[in-house]
Amino acid sequence: MQTKVLSVGGSIIAPSEPDTEFLSAFSRMVIDWLDTNSETRLILVAGGGGPARIYQGAFRKLEEKLRASGGKKLYDSDADVNTAADWIGIMATRINAQLLKAAFGSLCSQNIVIDPTKVTDFTDRILVAAGWKPGFSSDNDAVLLAERFNASTVVNLSNIEKVYTDDPRKNPDAKPLDTISWADFRKMVGDEWVPGKNCPFDPIASKKAESLGLTVICASGHDIKNIRAILDGGKYVGTTIK
Repeated sequence: MQTKVLSVGGSIIAPSEPDTEFLSAFSRMVIDWLDTNSETRLILVAGGGGPARIYQGAFRKLEEKLRASGGKKLYDSDADVNTAADWIGIMATRINAQLLKAAFGSLCSQNIVIDPTKVTDFTDRILVAAGWKPGFSSDNDAVLLAERFNASTVVNLSNIEKVYTDDPRKNPDAKPLDTISWADFRKMVGDEWVPGKNCPFDPIASKKAESLGLTVICASGHDIKNIRAILDGGKYVGTTIK
């Protein structure tokens, strides 16, 4: 049985609130694809999206207010603050994952995976996973699950169609890329993970993916036909990192 891994960005599942139009279109496509590909199964890893950003933002404001008030210091270091923010984001991925799991009914009866290093069974056609622990995003969980179940590619679905040479919102000269090496991509995203960091693929996940020789395809999660083309091994719009 061949396994394919999709990292489904929280910005697609719940940009500000759950996107039921996307979820219904995505689930219909996946179910149809599985019907015509009986020897393949899917792992879907949910990101945090709007709920993560909202609650992490609220936490950081709260932490600032408490610090400014001159009360007792709650955290010993910025690293401890980041860990607390990470746990909030992780909980957001888990509620998004539960909603994603519910969209597939009996095709996904297993519990949501929250520790990719301990999962041993994959009995259904779809397995849904969420955030594991602080220090990286759910992208890293997708990479670890790809390693666990011998998948050669992770498809990273987000609200961007391709990776750019720079942030196109800030640099009008930024160019979209069809392909990029891991070495060049990692120069762009750096080596450090900060909770809520906005980048095409988590730096920690990128390092692990490179070490495993994985291919990552970054593509728009809103283009259902394009996602189907990627699953079918056809021509697609996106950026291939390898």
